[in-house]
Amino acid sequence: MVASGTFGYGQEYEDFLDLGKLGAIVVKGISLAPRPGNPPPRIVETPAGMINAIGLENVGLETFLEAKLPYLRDREVPVIVNIFGNTVDEYGELARRLDGQPGVAALEINISCPNVKQGGMVFGTDPTLAAEVVSRVREGTSLPLITKLTPNVTRIAEIARAAVDAGSDMLSCINTVAAMAVDILSRRPRLANLIGGLSGPAIKPIALRCTYEVLQAVDCPVIGIGGIASASDALEFLLLGARAVQIGTANFVDPAVAARVVEGMERFLQVEGIPSIGDFIGSLDLQCTYPFAEASCRTLDLD
Repeated sequence: MVASGTFGYGQEYEDFLDLGKLGAIVVKGISLAPRPGNPPPRIVETPAGMINAIGLENVGLETFLEAKLPYLRDREVPVIVNIFGNTVDEYGELARRLDGQPGVAALEINISCPNVKQGGMVFGTDPTLAAEVVSRVREGTSLPLITKLTPNVTRIAEIARAAVDAGSDMLSCINTVAAMAVDILSRRPRLANLIGGLSGPAIKPIALRCTYEVLQAVDCPVIGIGGIASASDALEFLLLGARAVQIGTANFVDPAVAARVVEGMERFLQVEGIPSIGDFIGSLDLQCTYPFAEASCRTLDLD
């Protein structure tokens, strides 16, 4: 899949890859009313990724339904709508109005954004609030629900269990890591919002750890996200037991990266003689012994 906020509404990338090769498009987060987002500067590059403080800028639900969704309906790819609100009621209203919309395969509930001052991550750091949001969304729709978790908590498994108990069918893990950047010459922050969300290769080890902890805590499909830029990266999450992955920041570096990752995973299965990806998912051997070092010396050209 391609992650919310990194692939626009799909049409922006049609010149770079065959959208039909994707497992799903998770569209840019949608709120009831349009949002201008945070003032600039709102993106800063870091040595192994980027920090963004976009502030969930989007066209709003009405424009999405009228101008964006019709295009997506004609593509042969499932569409997952990422939703967010400032209040629990707003989440519920979004779910109700998206329920039954032709072309919408599922909803992803964003309770984990670290760069907005209202709503956002506050819902995702408290299990009671997380459950309340998920429950309200569940009441408003029969669509499959995915809850997007934040890593900016002490016990992510606790939030995961609360979301699943409240009606979430799946979990996506993780959103960005709260971060900041400063400039020593101007002596000012590099983001107008001061705090943003770190993404990219820098957070992959964090995402792997969070994904593993969540997989141990719940019995539902988990989607791995965080620093995936190659087939090898994606396979690491599947090895833990994730049923799917989302690619985010890497889309900005290579707009066709998602198709390349799919092809690389197919080559891996062929080279390793693995009949299907299902035979690989969750096959991690937790014993870290010397043969691991020998296996690491092998090279696989997947990209």
